Amino acid sequence: MKLAAKILFPLLVLGAAGWLTWWLIETKPEPPQRKKPPVFTRVEATKLTPTHFDVVLETRGVVRPRTETTLIPEVSGRIVEIGKNFREGSFFEEGELLLKIDPLNYETAIVIAQSNLAQARTTLAEEKARSEQALENWKRLGKSGDPGDLVLRKPQLAEMEARVAAAEAEVKRAQRDLERTEIRAPYAGRILEQNVDVGQYVSNGTDLARLYAIDYVEVRLPLTNRQLAFIDLPELYRGNFAEAAAKQEKEAPEVLLEAEIGGEKARWEGRVVRVEGAIDERTRQLFVVAQVDNPYQWKDDGSPPLKIGLFTDALVEGRTLENVFVLPRAAVRAGEEVIVINADNRIQRRQVNPIWSDREHVVIPADEAGLKTGETVCLTPLAYPADGARVLPTIDGVAPPMETPGKRPGGGPPGGGKPAEERQDTTSNAPAPPAATAEKPTEQG
Repeated sequence: MKLAAKILFPLLVLGAAGWLTWWLIETKPEPPQRKKPPVFTRVEATKLTPTHFDVVLETRGVVRPRTETTLIPEVSGRIVEIGKNFREGSFFEEGELLLKIDPLNYETAIVIAQSNLAQARTTLAEEKARSEQALENWKRLGKSGDPGDLVLRKPQLAEMEARVAAAEAEVKRAQRDLERTEIRAPYAGRILEQNVDVGQYVSNGTDLARLYAIDYVEVRLPLTNRQLAFIDLPELYRGNFAEAAAKQEKEAPEVLLEAEIGGEKARWEGRVVRVEGAIDERTRQLFVVAQVDNPYQWKDDGSPPLKIGLFTDALVEGRTLENVFVLPRAAVRAGEEVIVINADNRIQRRQVNPIWSDREHVVIPADEAGLKTGETVCLTPLAYPADGARVLPTIDGVAPPMETPGKRPGGGPPGGGKPAEERQDTTSNAPAPPAATAEKPTEQG
């Protein structure tokens, strides 16, 4: 008995312990289960409203003078004097003395020409006297009829008159050559390049200097065929030049030139004054000419003067597009797609057809681009947008009133079709605004 008790008692203890263990395992309470709140992408969005857009055409060009002249003397001689402004970069006014050639030889030529003129006039007077004397002799001889030209010495008289005219012309030429020893500015301008100085001998054909007019400068600006559709150019037509010129003066597109000089950006205002008569065969672009008046006059904004040869960016005033949607460049994806957000805050990719775009904007016609007034367009670039995915939009700077994308102001679900349990499951874990009460997650078990 003692042996049986020693064997059975441990077995009973082990069995009881095993049963207790099994019972504890089988009757253990299930841990509470929580569903992970869905994560929604926050995006910026805007409601579409038709508006207008002022097109600005971007192009570039090089500043060039209105008139550029190579100064060449018409007489020869040694330079004896130069003007105070005959230096590279100096300004001069119209009629100002630029340089002077030694006039001695030309003053001597005037004296000689005047002497020849006086001699020719004396010879002419003598020949007139001979002609009159020949007529008197003809009458004294009692001859009938009119005397001939040789009798009256008319050929000799005509020769003397021609000599007098030639002598007078020589005097005028000598005076003109003397005047040309003083080379004066043909217009108000600036010296671009000086090639001679005092003491140098020059002759006909010598390049004295290069100079250019300063009343205004021009910039040739290329426009592509696409850009030409958005600008009203001052075209001239044969037969109505006066009317076209008057219209051009009033409606010439404005131009803003920008360039960086010395690390600072400078701006100048101008206007398109004419269109060149041919399209460039290499680039297939049409060049228009912009004019900037008084480019060297001091301005209150401290803008530096325009330099000849400066490469500038140009913003040309284009047409105004009416009844269009204007979106930021980032809102339009590759392939001309936009992301539309519907009433359930679900996204939809939609194809559009922009009529204009620049670095910052994309312009879409409001009546034929597949978008409607009042629709919400996502402005935040999304890497992998899937149709039907939900987002949490901030529309025109107004944050959503509740953190549940499926809800709108008023507390009810959009469309009123989803049960309360499903609405609870879609609650975001982000803190709700004070005006709304965040729902607790459902516990099961």
